[in-house]
Amino acid sequence: MRTEELVWASTVFLVLYLSWRVVQPLVTAIFFGFVLAYVFYPLQERLEEKLGKRESALAISLLMIAVGGALALKLILISVQVLTSLYTNVVNIFDWIATLPLPPDVLNFVQNFREQLIPRIADYISKGAFSLPWYLLQLLVFFFTFYYSLVYGDEISAQIKALLPESKRELGEEILSSVDRTLSALLRAWLLLNIAKGFLMTLGFIIFSVSDLYTAFLAGLLTFAFSFVPLFEGWMIWLAAAIYFWVNGMYGHAIGIAIYGFVLVSPLPDYTIRPMMVAKDAELDETLVFIGMIGGTWAMGLKGLIIGPIVLNLLLVLLKEWKKVTEFSLRPSSSPQGPSPRPPV
Repeated sequence: MRTEELVWASTVFLVLYLSWRVVQPLVTAIFFGFVLAYVFYPLQERLEEKLGKRESALAISLLMIAVGGALALKLILISVQVLTSLYTNVVNIFDWIATLPLPPDVLNFVQNFREQLIPRIADYISKGAFSLPWYLLQLLVFFFTFYYSLVYGDEISAQIKALLPESKRELGEEILSSVDRTLSALLRAWLLLNIAKGFLMTLGFIIFSVSDLYTAFLAGLLTFAFSFVPLFEGWMIWLAAAIYFWVNGMYGHAIGIAIYGFVLVSPLPDYTIRPMMVAKDAELDETLVFIGMIGGTWAMGLKGLIIGPIVLNLLLVLLKEWKKVTEFSLRPSSSPQGPSPRPPV
């Protein structure tokens, strides 16, 4: 019997390990497929009555792919321009430093630093270009996860609730309620803050005379869109404007738009205003949300921005439950107790 249990445990462990290895490269796409399906599920329920379950899910998914594809194409074009401009500016800066009357040791240090930095930047740009097929594969996985999550949303919810043990059903429902409340607060704060960042970016382009009104509006729209994209956020837009000013010798404008963008657009509001908004909606402590966002992003990338606060909130729920169990076990019994009966002789 011992050998049989050991074989089954080893088999289960092996299956779980191999399953994780298969899913691990696609975790981000699957995660955001589930999260956005959660966001759009109320719309799915409304359209389902008119179009049907699969038809409404397909319509929403195709709309998501169309909008996401257009934004991704625009993102790629702008990213190529920004990275190319960055590469050219870095080369020009090193060429300019080489013309300065500096000591030979300093010039040698600068030259050695250049020989290491420039190839790294070129390698980074080339890797980004060759990663396009991988991004398309991630988009395909996201599409199927998003679609089937909308189609089988009710079944998934029912299966999760069915897994709750009867003895701990109240605690399980409290955990699910906590996840739902925190996730809703995070997504609501994310959306509202991104709208505000887009408006402020448009206003910044007008204040600092970066471009005409149409381009300023486009910059705000791209800031809103890029705020949903890993690693990019809105800082790419004000950085491009700052580089434009710096190259044209308008150093005051470059510093001004950089400070304006850093403080009001990205990244400062993401770790100051957003935790306050989430804490208010989810009825959590601001410090806890802040730590969850910072630590989650550091540990898991963009998805950690959502997972971090949820995990810490679940930790609070479990600690409260542990406190209740501990207090109950230490509470003296209210029923009177007589003397212990003597053991029979």
